[in-house]
Amino acid sequence: MPDSPAAPHVERLAVPWWLWLPGLGTAALLAAEVHLGAPGIRAWLPYAILLPLTAAGLWQLGRLRVAVVGGEFQVDDARLPARHVARAEALTPEQKRELLGPRAHPFAFAVQRPWVRGTVKVTLDDPDDPTPYWVVSSRRPEQLVAALTAARHADQSAPAP
Repeated sequence: MPDSPAAPHVERLAVPWWLWLPGLGTAALLAAEVHLGAPGIRAWLPYAILLPLTAAGLWQLGRLRVAVVGGEFQVDDARLPARHVARAEALTPEQKRELLGPRAHPFAFAVQRPWVRGTVKVTLDDPDDPTPYWVVSSRRPEQLVAALTAARHADQSAPAP
């Protein structure tokens, strides 16, 4: 679905600039190790390959989009209709650690970015789906919870076709 200006919640979990520095620095160090003073094409080829590949990887990691648009909860290319949201709650760091660690359900859908502190747990109400809940990183978890709650209530109050 296309983005609308009235979308209740849209965010992109981009990689922060301070993670680009060590990523590209490590790629440059690896390229220098491969180079090791070799003459000719081996002098610049590792840099020409590793630095763009690292930049492309970091850019790809930061393309994750989290949105509540058109009655749907969207996380990258996963879609969840708002009518299947039973409850949404912002998690504390301790709750996040538990849900992604020892208390993790094997069928849970988890999209976690370590550079994003906030996390939201969305409990599902869909008898046909074995997924009990989604755990999703969010820079604005309270706004995401509010948008999910509003979308769920709007879907419940809409007349059935």
